Amino acid sequence: MSQKAMIRVRMSSHDAHYGGNLVDGAKMLQLFGDVATELLIREDGDEGLFRAYDSVEFLAPVYAGDYIEATGEIISSGNTSRKMIFTASKVIIPRPDISPSAADILDKPILVCKASGTCVTPKDCQRTNK
Repeated sequence: MSQKAMIRVRMSSHDAHYGGNLVDGAKMLQLFGDVATELLIREDGDEGLFRAYDSVEFLAPVYAGDYIEATGEIISSGNTSRKMIFTASKVIIPRPDISPSAADILDKPILVCKASGTCVTPKDCQRTNK
């Protein structure tokens, strides 16, 4: 059975890198890295190392105040390598047009980024027996 993990984070004004409170796409990759770390700990009992992304697609803008749900899954495992896929979706958006603290839960999450990549856990660091 493949391992899956999820993290949900609110983007803050500190994450906004561009005008209009736009969040840098690299923030999604940081979230994917955190998800990958959890997946490797679950799989191998070790944080492992992110080797490379095979593909990354930025599909929609992310703004300060948005809640992002990042998910990942190990889709195949080699001797030391772990092939993973990731998605990041906007699930809550701020509504400053209503009030400074208003927000809406989206009926349908908005896919903002997807990626695939490979992580490696050296054999001598793997603590779980599969």
